[in-house]
Amino acid sequence: MENTSENIHFESRLDLSELHQRVHAVREEIKKVIVGQDKMIDKLLVAILANGHILLEGVPGVAKTLTAKLLAKTIDMDFSRIQFTPDLMPSDILGTSVFDIKTSEFEFKKGPVFSNLILIDEINRAPAKTQAALFEVMEERQITIDGNTYTMDKPFLVIATQNPIEQEGTYRLPEAQLDRFLFKINFDYPNLEEEILILQREHQIQNQSKEDQISKILLPAEIIAFQQLVKQIIVEENLLHYIAKIVGNTRENPLLYLGASPRASLAILNAAKGFAAIAGRDFVTPEDIKEAAIPVIQHRVIVSPEREMEGLTAQDIIKQILETIDIPR
Repeated sequence: MENTSENIHFESRLDLSELHQRVHAVREEIKKVIVGQDKMIDKLLVAILANGHILLEGVPGVAKTLTAKLLAKTIDMDFSRIQFTPDLMPSDILGTSVFDIKTSEFEFKKGPVFSNLILIDEINRAPAKTQAALFEVMEERQITIDGNTYTMDKPFLVIATQNPIEQEGTYRLPEAQLDRFLFKINFDYPNLEEEILILQREHQIQNQSKEDQISKILLPAEIIAFQQLVKQIIVEENLLHYIAKIVGNTRENPLLYLGASPRASLAILNAAKGFAAIAGRDFVTPEDIKEAAIPVIQHRVIVSPEREMEGLTAQDIIKQILETIDIPR
């Protein structure tokens, strides 16, 4: 009887084999072009599984936009790219009502945001009113214009890029908008070996397009199914307490001027499930939570001015918090 009970429990566990296989295939496709960014690619895939938006930050030339385009190429769904500029208006993104002479009525013309995967290039180049136009669609996956509500097709994901060093012609993203990104992913320079490999690959492909090297792997329906599957991943009660302690510490930490909101707690939970899923596990571990903590929290907190002048970053403080809180066993 005892063995039967164990068998029933085993059979009821989540089957993540197909998800794990597809994620591996997508990872390998992107790695045909992108060199030495394995952890970053994993975070992109986790964000998709967790149904979260992504902010990519790095200096020019580290392949932020290319990575986003390659990811879009592996997924067989509608893709739209919007280049943000200082003169961009909200209607340029969302759409506008146009008067139709034939019918003598206004007709709504949808903007480029009506797609499944949106790449917003240099998001910090648009002014505040254009940034605000994204608030509703990023959080609620819908747009309200002229009293009418338009729901986005699923899946709906935003990948945005920004340059952290250039100040001229840029606008700081509002905290309310930063909070809507599941992850902020930092792109670093490649090391010497990776740089050599980049040069070798560039020389080998010659006149071929980088995007032509990538094949489609996933369908929109599969992504939606995988997102639902990831939500069912097991999280023990003590791990929920662990997440709450991490986020709670950011609000009490003297090194931080602003702590993380409950949305950060939910983001860590969902992201940790995503990390477990791509590892082929149907349960979350403390390591999954620690892996999710920095990309989830770093853009949601503000370092106190005194500490910032000393060169302390949000990443440094989050690492300190993770070291001080006991890991549940």
